[in-house]
Amino acid sequence: MKKVILYIAVSLDHYIARKNGAVDWLENAVEHLKDEDYGYKTFYDSIDTTLIGRKTFDEILGFDVPFPYPDKINYVITSDGTFEHEYALGIHKNTFDFIKKLKQEAGKDIWLVGGGQLVTSFAAKGLIDEMILTVFPILLGEGIPLFLPFQKESSFKLKESKSYTNGIIQLHYQK
Repeated sequence: MKKVILYIAVSLDHYIARKNGAVDWLENAVEHLKDEDYGYKTFYDSIDTTLIGRKTFDEILGFDVPFPYPDKINYVITSDGTFEHEYALGIHKNTFDFIKKLKQEAGKDIWLVGGGQLVTSFAAKGLIDEMILTVFPILLGEGIPLFLPFQKESSFKLKESKSYTNGIIQLHYQK
């Protein structure tokens, strides 16, 4: 069975973006280590599908780079029933039933890219199987939180932790 894995960067105060959706702090918070991708390539090679919230998708399109996941099956979770994009399919009905079926298909794992509302809705439904949190040593003070308040308690076990000399810590949790 495929796993839904949240792979995401967070600040020390658990924000994934500034209030306006900007993630400039990912580049500016620390000096990045030469030849270090913090496990991104290994993770990216382990998935064949992405799940992206509409606001996050629009933010990604605003980066001044080509679409970053052209070799994956990309689903944008949106309320817009007319959503179309050359690299992504829109899912706007029966989202959680769709995800449950998707997890049953053969193939590699599924990357829950974000954003905050989507991550929270998946957590509330118990659909996150693993979390890889890359914690940057910065306090943003305000922004888009990793999780909004929700009513379902979920426990995870620490599978692995890594620390880097620039202050970044990566935590890998699983159910």
